[in-house]
Amino acid sequence: MSISNELKVLGVAGSMREGSYSKRALRVALESAKRHGAQVRLLELSKADLPMYASLGAGSSQALAKVAADVEWADAFMLASPDYHGSISGALKNFLDHFYEEFAGKVFGYIVASHEKGLTVMDQMRTAVRQCYGWSLPYGVSINSEQDFTSGQLSNTRIEQRLNMMGRDLVTYGRVIRGQFLQDLAGSDSETFAARYR
Repeated sequence: MSISNELKVLGVAGSMREGSYSKRALRVALESAKRHGAQVRLLELSKADLPMYASLGAGSSQALAKVAADVEWADAFMLASPDYHGSISGALKNFLDHFYEEFAGKVFGYIVASHEKGLTVMDQMRTAVRQCYGWSLPYGVSINSEQDFTSGQLSNTRIEQRLNMMGRDLVTYGRVIRGQFLQDLAGSDSETFAARYR
């Protein structure tokens, strides 16, 4: 199995609202990842028409197949969600329900738009990803639309720096962790969690 050093990052925008602040912040982080050598794509769940997940199988549709292709393409993910009553958006939860085996051995970063700190929202994303054997950056970015944006544009330089840091770190650590996971997958060592995916 050949292992490429190029990382492919999928940004998943979980807001259904036009002009979403979490999506605007996600774009900044994706641009940073691109500057650090990654290929990037943006998946807007508001446009994806992803069917509701059913535990006995969601069936098939063109919309599901298109999202599945983006997920399969990705080596790392950035998840962005608004804070809805201390929880992630229903659209993002539905996305996470559909795709879980595909997340193993991949690194995730988190962005939350919240009038508070969005800590419970980030915890929920981390918990879901951990259950899917994915890796999380040790920090996330919380944005506040009223404090961090002016006329719809990001104006808080500290938040901008943090989003740029997330893009850089996701690419840097994503390459290392993804590369090791693929080596373990291609190897014969049974004492690694990657062995279960052979």
